[in-house]
Amino acid sequence: MTFNRDADVSGSTARKRGRGGLIAGGAGVAGLGGIAILLLQMFTGADLSGLLGGGGLGGGQQAEETVIANCDTGADANTNDECRLAAAQLVLDDFWGTQLDRYRAPELIIVDGATSSACGTASNATGPFYCPPEEAVYIDPTFFEVLRQQFGDEAGPLAQLYVLAHEWGHHIQQITGIMERYPNNGSGPESNGVRIELQADCFAGAWVADAAKSKDASGTAYLKEPTEAQIRDALEAAATVGDDNIQSQSGQVNPESWTHGSSEQRQRWFATGYQNGVGACDTFAGTP
Repeated sequence: MTFNRDADVSGSTARKRGRGGLIAGGAGVAGLGGIAILLLQMFTGADLSGLLGGGGLGGGQQAEETVIANCDTGADANTNDECRLAAAQLVLDDFWGTQLDRYRAPELIIVDGATSSACGTASNATGPFYCPPEEAVYIDPTFFEVLRQQFGDEAGPLAQLYVLAHEWGHHIQQITGIMERYPNNGSGPESNGVRIELQADCFAGAWVADAAKSKDASGTAYLKEPTEAQIRDALEAAATVGDDNIQSQSGQVNPESWTHGSSEQRQRWFATGYQNGVGACDTFAGTP
């Protein structure tokens, strides 16, 4: 999914926080097992840092926070992962502002190495996540380089935006009371946890379908319409992070332990949102 080169994306309020340094990944992660863990974290927010090693900020260190610099145009967003995430914040807020009467935006924190949050350490060893107490999305873009090296187009721009839109979906669930109405009741393919995750996938699909309609102050669309190939990449990414696909790499699939949904479920609900919009994203009615 490509930004229009001349689009003005300078209005993002994203902040960069941390002290640099790769916590896990890159040359430090070898083999499909490690990449599978990274994929699971990247798309679900599950903290599997114990399997990868690494850690957060050292004792006494204070995270530094800065603005995201040199991210002014769509061309910047097309060539820089941080800029792409910051620019996507504008489009996500624009979309959800049209969907909810009293929408309030989450904070977007671009993690540089590691930083602390009310939900624990944020780093490329914990993956992107939404922190409800702060109403903030934390994401470390170094994941994307690791995944591009291993999976090519499956970790391309639209897959990256799908990750961010999924986390935005959790924010929508938080501010609309969905998380409170459907608290954690264990694991399994029909659990509330799985339904929450599938709904976030559906919300992401709805946003992707509508994203090219959002425009900057001069009337230039932020994003171009996604191509069929890009949509296929997003669907393949959704399938890659299905609980059954992740578990199959260890040789045993146990549906009763699922927390995010199968590959089929994740693809289907992303496609449901893409084809039918936010109103079709009731994953709590019937079988998900």
